[in-house]
Amino acid sequence: MTAAELRASFGLAGIYGLRMLGLFIILPVFALYAEHLPGGESHLLMGIALGAYGLTQAILQIPAGWLSDRYGRKPVIYGGLLMFALGSFIAASADSIYWVIAGRAIQGAGAINAAVMALTADLTREEVRTKAMALIGMTIGVTFSLSLVLSPVLNGILGVPGIFAMTGVLALLALLVVHWVIPDPVLTRFHSDTEANSKRLGEVLRNKDLLRLDLGIFTVHAVLMSVFMQVPFLLRADGLEVAQHWKVYLPVMFAGFVLMLPLIIVSEKLGKVKQVFVLAIALAALAQTILLFAQHSLWGLTAGLLLFFTAFNVLEAKLPALISIIAPLSARGTAMGVYSSVQFLGAFFGASVGGALMQFVGGNAVFVFGIALLILWLAVASGMQPPAAVRTRMYHLAEIDDAAAVELRQRLAQLSGVREVMVVAAERLACLKVDRHGFDEAAVEQLVMKGA
Repeated sequence: MTAAELRASFGLAGIYGLRMLGLFIILPVFALYAEHLPGGESHLLMGIALGAYGLTQAILQIPAGWLSDRYGRKPVIYGGLLMFALGSFIAASADSIYWVIAGRAIQGAGAINAAVMALTADLTREEVRTKAMALIGMTIGVTFSLSLVLSPVLNGILGVPGIFAMTGVLALLALLVVHWVIPDPVLTRFHSDTEANSKRLGEVLRNKDLLRLDLGIFTVHAVLMSVFMQVPFLLRADGLEVAQHWKVYLPVMFAGFVLMLPLIIVSEKLGKVKQVFVLAIALAALAQTILLFAQHSLWGLTAGLLLFFTAFNVLEAKLPALISIIAPLSARGTAMGVYSSVQFLGAFFGASVGGALMQFVGGNAVFVFGIALLILWLAVASGMQPPAAVRTRMYHLAEIDDAAAVELRQRLAQLSGVREVMVVAAERLACLKVDRHGFDEAAVEQLVMKGA
């Protein structure tokens, strides 16, 4: 990567991570805070407040990406960060659960994810774009882990209103990063590999394999949010004050990351993708069972959380990779857009249903809900075909016309190890799905350099 690409990638990863931090950081402490607000005695309203950002994010994410195509990436990102800051300050000053709901909904309305991805594509060459996207993905994972550990500590220092205000201030500071650190793109254009195309939505929504994965990310985040509706109360009931909850989350997140690595290695190196994927779903269901029956022991809670976050880490890593493998190249950006929207919708659903179950049925029903969702997903995922051992390679092309693009696509498709080819003259892009082994990259590069 060039210096400009590195600056853009790290800067945009920071912006993306900062926004996710603002959404995640209240998860471990919000329920305990909300019960003292007027209206917070309703666990249903508490759950809606926790997950409200997911609903507005799910609705607005893809349209915000389309707006960035028309009006520019940075204006949409500026607007999204301002919305996020506004929502944070409203939540910080809220004197009832209803104002927190409004603030969280406005936070989610600052839907900049698609615009950030599109700007990343504008500022990176095709050959290194995967690295830039991977950097953003790693940032999300690190941000999530840090938020769980920092949240109880910051709550003791600032309180939940202070945390909301802090994220609002950080969002305003992020505006300066976008202006001064992130370069302005020389050319803004649509990128098939990263952006949603309305013409491809029907194709994506009819693809049963992609729908299986969409159900998966919906389930993972629904269960995650429902867990944080109940676990903070259980940790407190087991004798751990909220300021000390980090003593559980820190070892759980660290150990969960370490335990994830062997499963990822087995998946990638030994080609056991489906087996590891299904195992992770089963482990997540087992974790919910442990949380259900061992909730009155701090050690039991910790064991359940450790198993859950180990499985969660594996699934968070494998799901987007499977989307990339299964989605047609021409619809990959659209598939990722739908996947991301469904993820946020799952967060809203899980928090809201978790709150409703706590209010009308009882806290144990939250874990039964998680078990049922995960068993349903396990049954659906068991029918998936083992994914092909392929990877995606992208190449920048010299300026060519549509006829030359068709000819180049035909020639590339005939090469050994090439599974699928997309050549887009307007984007000057050649994108290939190729076998992990037996792919003749030199032959591809020779054809690409010739242009046809």
